[in-house]
Amino acid sequence: MKTGAENKKVLVVTIILAALALVMVVRMFLALNAAPAVASANPAQTAQSARRIPKGAQPKLTTANSLDPTLKLDVLKATEATEYKGSGRNIFAAYTPPVHIDKPVTPVVTELTMQCPGSPRCPPPPIPLKFYGFASKPGEAKRVFLSSSTGDVFIAAEGEVVNRRYRVLHIGVNSVEIEDVLQNNRQTIPLTQG
Repeated sequence: MKTGAENKKVLVVTIILAALALVMVVRMFLALNAAPAVASANPAQTAQSARRIPKGAQPKLTTANSLDPTLKLDVLKATEATEYKGSGRNIFAAYTPPVHIDKPVTPVVTELTMQCPGSPRCPPPPIPLKFYGFASKPGEAKRVFLSSSTGDVFIAAEGEVVNRRYRVLHIGVNSVEIEDVLQNNRQTIPLTQG
């Protein structure tokens, strides 16, 4: 029959932990028994210390552990006399920074306004896809491999939409024609080597 004492290290560690737990429990009970004795001595000390406070001086606030139920009127008057001044800002309204009228407002010049000044419509942005090649099996449509700037790779046939925005129109040997369906823009993307 095994008693669990075959491993000497486990037995020694278990005995040490049990002894440590016993010491902690005994300390906890001793601390609980000593607390009422301290609390019973406190009312006399607080009454004597309250008599020593000179008139007009602010008494120290009692701690949460104190069981003295007397009402301190001077402390109440001191808290009633405080007045909240605030900063004047409404905390329930969205903050808008003040507008400086003395500074003239300058229009922000972006790259698009620099490219097409005065024209109502700028050229659409280039399609951010790269053409890596195509695959074809006998009896199936040609499929093209496209890579986006984020690193995603798409495989599509003619007429399919890639990345929910770009339609593959024509797959050639050295290029692919793609249409941006949101901008109504067609571009031919040449074959690149990865």
